Amino acid sequence: MERVRIPLLLLIQIILTLLVINGAEGKVPAIIVFGDSSVDAGNNNFIPTIARSNFAPYGRDYFGGRPTGRFSNGRVPTDFISQAFGLRPTVPAYLDPAYNISDFAVGVTFASAGTGYDNATSDVLSVIPLWKEVENYKEYQKKLRAYLGDKKANETLSEALYLTSMGTNDFLENYYTLRGRRSQYNVDQYQSFLIGIARNFVKTLYGLGARKISLGGLPPMGCLPLERATNFRNGNKCVESYNIVALSFNDKLRGLVEELNKQLPGVAVVLSNPYYVMLSMVRRPSSYGKFNKETDTFGR
Repeated sequence: MERVRIPLLLLIQIILTLLVINGAEGKVPAIIVFGDSSVDAGNNNFIPTIARSNFAPYGRDYFGGRPTGRFSNGRVPTDFISQAFGLRPTVPAYLDPAYNISDFAVGVTFASAGTGYDNATSDVLSVIPLWKEVENYKEYQKKLRAYLGDKKANETLSEALYLTSMGTNDFLENYYTLRGRRSQYNVDQYQSFLIGIARNFVKTLYGLGARKISLGGLPPMGCLPLERATNFRNGNKCVESYNIVALSFNDKLRGLVEELNKQLPGVAVVLSNPYYVMLSMVRRPSSYGKFNKETDTFGR
């Protein structure tokens, strides 16, 4: 069985989404996804990068027990969300040649493990930057219109649920690892820099027809296994300074969501914040079934 950590993240995203988009679950014809490894279904398998997960033990609990490029033992949160809306049980990767527009018409992910809001973040592991995910989405729109016709395609694009999940890599793979952005910004300034990119990203999606958008918040990134494993001075405990940054960034995202809902007519933007659920899993793993806080991963 797939481990309980993913359904719980799914639960919080669905609840927050449904609270804002009242009754919209019956009107969601497609799930469209942008982000990093938390929602990548295998796009990185088809680009020249080492950031891949198309090998065991990844996928051991996926259908058929095979690795797909998802950074998970099974499905990723967006797969569960798709199923919860009565769509397919998985959301395929846009670059996977095993799928075509008939599959993508009800769900597609443009996500790339290792990416972030910041273009410099995607450069670290040579993955797909956010701007390119958007360009791939524009290409997808053309294919969808050719497949469904303009009227049906436009309805699908406006009624689809857009899910985004990124930001962790901007801090852990970029800001705290490389000197470039730290020489330009203090951490609060860098957060504001990322918020500006997120703002433009949502406005771009809106201009392309998106009306139901979920912005994913940051997890307690100081508690990710790698950060704990390398926190030798503090006995492999969570890196609290990273968690404080995650909370601060999520607060800024919350403000951005409020701003966008006021500015953009007809839009419904929500913040799907996994922070407290995941922190609870780290602190009380026995309450969540088969979950090992020392070795199980959240995805990046």
